[in-house]
Amino acid sequence: MNHINYKNIRDFNLSQNLPEPENPLFCIGHKKLSSNELIKCSPSGEEVSYSNQFYVISLKNIVSGEFLYGRTKYDGSTGTMMFSTPDQTIVAKDVVVSSESWYILFHEDFIRGLDIQKKIKNYNFFNYNVNEALHLSPKEDQTIKSICHNIETEYQNNQDEFSKEIIISHLETLLKYADRFYKRQFLNRTEINKDLICRFKDVLDSYFEKEQQIENGIPSIEWIAVQLGISHRYMSDTIKAETGKTAIDQINLYLVEEAKNLLLAPNASISATAYQLGFEYPQYFSRLFKKKTGLSPKEYIENAEFN
Repeated sequence: MNHINYKNIRDFNLSQNLPEPENPLFCIGHKKLSSNELIKCSPSGEEVSYSNQFYVISLKNIVSGEFLYGRTKYDGSTGTMMFSTPDQTIVAKDVVVSSESWYILFHEDFIRGLDIQKKIKNYNFFNYNVNEALHLSPKEDQTIKSICHNIETEYQNNQDEFSKEIIISHLETLLKYADRFYKRQFLNRTEINKDLICRFKDVLDSYFEKEQQIENGIPSIEWIAVQLGISHRYMSDTIKAETGKTAIDQINLYLVEEAKNLLLAPNASISATAYQLGFEYPQYFSRLFKKKTGLSPKEYIENAEFN
């Protein structure tokens, strides 16, 4: 499988049969063929791997085929937005999209020193795996397309001293709407969310049953996400949306419940319990236990013996 690295927006546009960019650091592309035509994004039966040296926001309807980011498969759907950062690798196989699609491409230098450069780092969807793309409702799809049209209108105008500021303003609006729609998506995917939480707990159960914590310590959010085949930000957002608690909180609660069982064993040792759970220092364990239960480990043991 060959890998294509698009170093600049011009090369990307040429590969997509789009016009050369008006600005080497920013471009918005719009493909619209007749209603019965489809766009083939990858050769039949072949996998195409590519990465970009710039940000990409795309809006397209996937008819067939699949995209892959690393280990995860993209579940195509009508009205889908995908976000990627520089250097992310994407693999496409047998991908066919509907007649209309949008691309917004911008280099880090286009937003450097602006507020949006800081804000974009906080939008988790730029770090999600592709199977966690944004699936839009018809109304949401129209909202995003309306903003894209506004950006395109300004982009196609004779650019002047106000052009970049106006484009950035529209881009910020688009990202805010995307953030809102992503939060809606998390709330609407209840069954998927519950399944992910069950698998999250299964990973923890297996880890502690095999006593991996004794050698490797408490499992990290990143490690658990890898076992689930998803990005840690998506996992954290899903757990927070479904339970109201962060993934770290869920791990800590798990540790506390395990600790309660260990502390009630005959001749239980607080330090031995801490090490058994993967804590490097017993005082960290004691601090967490009291924070979650309101009692120190010693007080918990004494109360249990008294009762």
